[in-house]
Amino acid sequence: MALFPLISTTRGRAGVAALLAALAMPAAPAAALPAAAPPPSAAAPLPIARPDPVCVPHAELRQALRTLTGRDRITGAVVLVKNTALVRNTNATAPCGSWTESAGTADLGSGRPMNAADRLRAGSVTKTFTATVVLQLAAEHKLALDAPVDRYLPGVIRHNGYDGRHITVRQLLRHTSGLPDYLDAPEWEHPERLRYRHFEPRALVARALDLPRPSGAWHYATTNYLLAGMIIREVTGHAPESEIARRVIQPLGLRDTYWPGDEIRIQGPHSRSYFTAEDGRLTDGTAWNTTFGGVGGALVSSPADLSRFISALFGGRLLPAAQLAEMRHTVAADPDRLWPGARYGLGLISSPLRCGGRWWGHAGTVPGGHRALTAVGPGGRTVAVALNEVPATLQAEQDFLDVVQTAFCEDPPSRAATSPIEGKRQ
Repeated sequence: MALFPLISTTRGRAGVAALLAALAMPAAPAAALPAAAPPPSAAAPLPIARPDPVCVPHAELRQALRTLTGRDRITGAVVLVKNTALVRNTNATAPCGSWTESAGTADLGSGRPMNAADRLRAGSVTKTFTATVVLQLAAEHKLALDAPVDRYLPGVIRHNGYDGRHITVRQLLRHTSGLPDYLDAPEWEHPERLRYRHFEPRALVARALDLPRPSGAWHYATTNYLLAGMIIREVTGHAPESEIARRVIQPLGLRDTYWPGDEIRIQGPHSRSYFTAEDGRLTDGTAWNTTFGGVGGALVSSPADLSRFISALFGGRLLPAAQLAEMRHTVAADPDRLWPGARYGLGLISSPLRCGGRWWGHAGTVPGGHRALTAVGPGGRTVAVALNEVPATLQAEQDFLDVVQTAFCEDPPSRAATSPIEGKRQ
């Protein structure tokens, strides 16, 4: 079991190949009203009234979501899509500035439908927040990406053949450290048995170091991000959660995004989450102590907040251009842990789109059943997806990916300008 970026947390043990990898919408500020025009003179022709554009329907995305909740029996799914600007023209229809599509149920007890304003557990989307702060500290010359981990955490990685003197900070963020994932330990075969326990990062890292070395040059492991959080603490003198809140969450006004700590319930309006228990019954997994994920997977957020975060990141509001370029320098990801064509940067997944270009972002899954994804694609379109049950079959995983592809490729925005989202894939 692992805090995978996209796939089921029980990927390997459920027999599902790891084909893939954790919200109230803040009101937008009102646009300034133009000055009132003087009344037309008798000689001046009156302007021709034109109808307001009607949003193009998004039938393909709606059907893709219904496939997830119908054929795949996912309890609920919702997508929030935002374009960089509302397109206005004189045609009867035009692309929307933003829209949502949903299917299924947010709460089986009440029957309430899924809603893009609901909060959820964001899982490994948390890793992008953490990587952003590490890169901010690199820009401030408070740490070096190519410095050994042992410089900041002396002796922490020195066990079972693992050596922090030969692992860099960059390798942690890119999952090329060669470290195992503590969530692959046998006790995590049945995570629901541990759902109310508190966990400390150092103890989880120590548990990881007892495990065999993983094979391959790239191995996704939340262990890497717990170590990155420990480095943030050493460099700043503050808890990594508070540093991420101060540097990212608060400046962006992410009102639905917070660290739950040991609190097992989700504050404010949220979708319930569901998982299949050992006895085969669908079980409410909303109440969960997520300290096991730490700065690698514990954040609570919403589709709107995640969309705002990824847009700000790629819009240059959080990192200087040099550090954003570092973040986007990718290596090939193991297709058995992600999917063919996927690449991994510093806390970012990059994946090809069927309509051309790539999306950049992250996704996450938690054992209680929530799955989140946030990404930005060609033309600046952002997509945020929320599920409240993890797909349990290979077909369901493929259908989830199809939702993401459809959200980006149905009615694509103009790609006339090259943004930081485009550029060279490295």
